[in-house]
Amino acid sequence: MKVAIIGISGKLGQYMTQHALNLGYDVVGVCRPESVEKLARFGDRITIIPGRTNNPDVVRQAVQDADGVLTVLAPWGVDDYASGTVRAVLEHAPRDARLIFSSGWHLSVDGKDRYGWKIHFLEKVVGPVVRALRLVDIQDQHRAGKLIFSSGRRWTLVRGSDLEEGESEGLPIWAERAHDPRLAANRTCRTDFALFMVKALTDERLVQVAPAISAAA
Repeated sequence: MKVAIIGISGKLGQYMTQHALNLGYDVVGVCRPESVEKLARFGDRITIIPGRTNNPDVVRQAVQDADGVLTVLAPWGVDDYASGTVRAVLEHAPRDARLIFSSGWHLSVDGKDRYGWKIHFLEKVVGPVVRALRLVDIQDQHRAGKLIFSSGRRWTLVRGSDLEEGESEGLPIWAERAHDPRLAANRTCRTDFALFMVKALTDERLVQVAPAISAAA
């Protein structure tokens, strides 16, 4: 299987790279030119295409002939970075490719998820402040989500709980609703989030599903 990782140089991207290599997949990734050196440990086991993840020409090179695309939805800046990345992936990925995207619990397919105070605080208080500072645009992730949900493609949006570093605890559990009692722990090791993303490539149950994930309580 050929897998493209859009946003390969961050922590989640590097974990996904290792999991994909462990499964024998061919990996090609996109990251900013200044971040290429972060991937030195992978050597010639991966192909790197330097560039911004919302650049359609860069994404096109990475996803051509890909069986699956793993995309980190980063909300950086206020220039539609996340939604621009999604547009590029949807436009250029092969029609039958599995498209796996990452986000937090705050994205919802139909608006029926119920959230605790932290996510409401993030959306209503922190969000406007960081956007005014031109640092992060949380609303652009919502726009990106709508593009994914309406695409008609073989997508999965993996919605992560609070992330932490540490040894793997195994594949996270998942539910269709973020408020499902089984997700009460609200924490996931980042390496396990990455593992879930990679495993989703071959899990037909997750096609056009937005699983909320967490470590078991």
